[in-house]
Amino acid sequence: MPSLFDPLRVGPWDLPNRIVMAPLTRNRAPDAIPTPLMAEYYLQRASAGLLITEATAISAQGQGYADVPGLYGTEQLDGWRRITDAVHAHHGRIVVQLWHVGRVSHVDLQPHAGKPVAPSAITAKTKTYLIKDGVGSFAPTSEPRALDSEELPGIVHDYRHAARHAVSTAGFDGVEVHAANGYLLDQFLKTGANKRTDDYGGSIANRARLLLEVMRAVVGEVGGARTGVRLSPVTPANDIHDDDPQHLFEYVVRQLASLGLAYIHVVEGATGGPREIEDRPFDYAAMRNAWRKAGGKGAWMVNNGYDKRLAEHALQSGADLVSFGRHYLANPDLVTRLRTDAPLNPPDKSTFYGGGAKGYTDYPALAPALSQALV
Repeated sequence: MPSLFDPLRVGPWDLPNRIVMAPLTRNRAPDAIPTPLMAEYYLQRASAGLLITEATAISAQGQGYADVPGLYGTEQLDGWRRITDAVHAHHGRIVVQLWHVGRVSHVDLQPHAGKPVAPSAITAKTKTYLIKDGVGSFAPTSEPRALDSEELPGIVHDYRHAARHAVSTAGFDGVEVHAANGYLLDQFLKTGANKRTDDYGGSIANRARLLLEVMRAVVGEVGGARTGVRLSPVTPANDIHDDDPQHLFEYVVRQLASLGLAYIHVVEGATGGPREIEDRPFDYAAMRNAWRKAGGKGAWMVNNGYDKRLAEHALQSGADLVSFGRHYLANPDLVTRLRTDAPLNPPDKSTFYGGGAKGYTDYPALAPALSQALV
């Protein structure tokens, strides 16, 4: 039976283990520009089979939180290049998560203080993160405006442009399209946020249209083998829900199967919360089977609340990769700690969002000599 520590070929990557660092928003990129401190953070975690970066905005319009990085400017791409070079120098593999937040934003973060955009003009009952005078705080999201259908090709273009420069300029090994957690593509997918009556609303096929257009565009730029996608069928994150998630997501993965993707990354349950939601049951095995039966060959990656025991069980039940979030936040040497059953550092919640090195790059690793001997 497969183990977390077995190697795996995924797309063009030879992963030394099946442990993935999940995307974690940390709000430490002033002016959306990646910093040397971020390079240290990712370098510390380069022993993961695969690193997935924090969600990274594909455009200024796609920005929804203060001090999150972008991929749409020269300085941003140069900052990411320093990070990918550092990770590669230590034999790591790193992909960037492409992000448009849609309605989960604030006028203070939008170009020209405009309204955030969404499939429909429905305000998300959630909060975003702002920094004013050096102090971070959470604030309710702003009322969005509905995107005109004529604007949607521009959104697709922004994903295509970001993917191309992520690989060719910033040096990433690939990209992950963020279609989860109540952000723009997830908003189009789900009935709770999408009340459109045009070709992008109503039926499952129509609501999935924008995601599929984005995925085809990204694959056309960087290839399916360097592309993944993150999905969250039943999470309530950012005030999102769907009336029939089982049929929706089985349809989505069947449509994605022909694109030759590197992986499907699935958030099981509520993002950062319970893995089972009483009023939102979901059959993830059926979703995976729909993907496989439709010809999907890429890896199946699972996420949310995994520890070593649950992760090993997931691999024995059909998953190929397991992504870890908070454990990776506080344990840069997570691979070694899991391999040796060493104690895990507890995360400091007060430093999750914003700040400097404290709670970011200062979590202790095992003694270097011991860690090296155990790898």
